Amino acid sequence: MDDEQLKELTFDKDGLIPAIIQDVRTNDVLTLAYMNKESLAKTIESGETWFFSRKRQELWHKGETSGNRQLVRDIRYDCDADSLLVKVAPLGPACHTGQKTCFYHTLLNRDDTPEEITLSELAALIRQRRHEAREESYTTYLFDKGIDKILKKVGEETSEVIIGAKNADRDEIVWEMADLTYHTLVLMELMGVSISDIKQELAKRHAAKEGSANE
Repeated sequence: MDDEQLKELTFDKDGLIPAIIQDVRTNDVLTLAYMNKESLAKTIESGETWFFSRKRQELWHKGETSGNRQLVRDIRYDCDADSLLVKVAPLGPACHTGQKTCFYHTLLNRDDTPEEITLSELAALIRQRRHEAREESYTTYLFDKGIDKILKKVGEETSEVIIGAKNADRDEIVWEMADLTYHTLVLMELMGVSISDIKQELAKRHAAKEGSANE
């Protein structure tokens, strides 16, 4: 966002603009906060979210005390230039209650489909377990044990997938591939690799193949 774009933004009578904070990996809406020109400038300069507290009438740096900082990946504004969409990589829960997102209360839900979890949601949960250690959590246990334990599990689950395939057992394959997927996501989190990184690599390979096919 350059200086000319900043001049286009419309702040309200109190000098504020609403900012919707969204997880860049899962697309979950994490919170709605407000920025003034100073906090927006700090957000752009530091690469982390800064807001203006209407209650305390002061700037605040998300995660300054809790450690649950938000690394800014993208900032956009709407067609009326009076609200912001800030995409972040969160380093912990967005809500002061400990919830991943501030929007965890349900007022109306007309979705009758069975509850499902996407790979992005699972990756976000794994990331949360890494930064919020829980004694009863197997994911936390894996991170505590470190790279050797995680690699061992990835290797074991890979072998189980091969065995399931040799047995031509579909149910076994589904079970073992789910285990392999989970442990692979744990390894990805440890190594700082996101699902977006994998998608981008696959897209580059596809583009390269398309390019050579057209030559």
